[in-house]
Amino acid sequence: MDPITQGALGASLPQATHRGEKFAAAGLLGFLAGMAPDLDVLIRSSTDPLLFLEYHRQFTHSLMFIPFGGLICAVVLHYALGRRRGLSFRQSWLFCTLGYATHALLDACTTYGTMLFWPFSDVRIAWNTISIIDPLFTLPLLAGVLLSARRSRPVFATAALCWGLLYMALGLVQRDAAVDMGRTIAAERGHQPVRLEAKPSFGNILVWKVVYETADRYYVDAVRAGLAPRVFPGQSVQKLVVERDFPWLEAGTQQALDVERFRWFSNGYVAMDPINPNRVIDIRYSMLPNEVAPLWSLELRRNAGPGEHADYVTHRRTAPDTGSRLWQMVGGG
Repeated sequence: MDPITQGALGASLPQATHRGEKFAAAGLLGFLAGMAPDLDVLIRSSTDPLLFLEYHRQFTHSLMFIPFGGLICAVVLHYALGRRRGLSFRQSWLFCTLGYATHALLDACTTYGTMLFWPFSDVRIAWNTISIIDPLFTLPLLAGVLLSARRSRPVFATAALCWGLLYMALGLVQRDAAVDMGRTIAAERGHQPVRLEAKPSFGNILVWKVVYETADRYYVDAVRAGLAPRVFPGQSVQKLVVERDFPWLEAGTQQALDVERFRWFSNGYVAMDPINPNRVIDIRYSMLPNEVAPLWSLELRRNAGPGEHADYVTHRRTAPDTGSRLWQMVGGG
């Protein structure tokens, strides 16, 4: 999730469980500790563009790491902030640990994938119940935290937590409805999917991106789930077959290894870019949920040496009407 949401949820748990004064201090330490796990984005390499993909949402987001992450945050934040606000180190550690503990579980509710069980498993958990940015989830959460700090009452933080749980439950219901709609779409086309997933589109839990896999292709459609359901037919693309799509790529070279690393990160949802045949795309994400228009890709170079890495490319340009088209889908138009 975005940093503000992570911080607000991190603040709400220590505030809701705190009995005493110092609600503002509890919220502040929980807020900062709730954002802290995402500092793993600083683990980067100037020579290996994919290194940050392997470490983002890895050990810092593991359930096993929560006590250590909370302690690290407490060591830093107590002497910088907590002590000045009259907190004991034990209080600072508790507030930081509670805030830190919320982060990975919230991230696992999104679609990116979080290694909750590292180091025992490298499986990226993604429950696909909420977009990485969703104002309808964030704003009530933030309001509850601010009210709790201002009025020194846990009831507002508790209400914020209840709202978060209720919204996640609604997202789960919507996800399952979108999956059922996706299965109907596949059946109408005479397909028996190898796997099928539904992911919330940007900023809402009404319109979902349905991705399903057959023996040789991926199919992408958008559905409006719940009230007034509607299907927005999308596109399809061939599954990546390295030997066919990149016959010039030699096995064992760094670029070939990078393709497999990118495949792991993308949970296997990879294809050759229909627009740029030198790129491998992750089809799970796009600004419009019924399009194969990647937000990131791996770009290969024919003239690269055997030890040279492929390039990681982000795609942030969108058509001028992208926002209005998504809003029309949300409205059922």
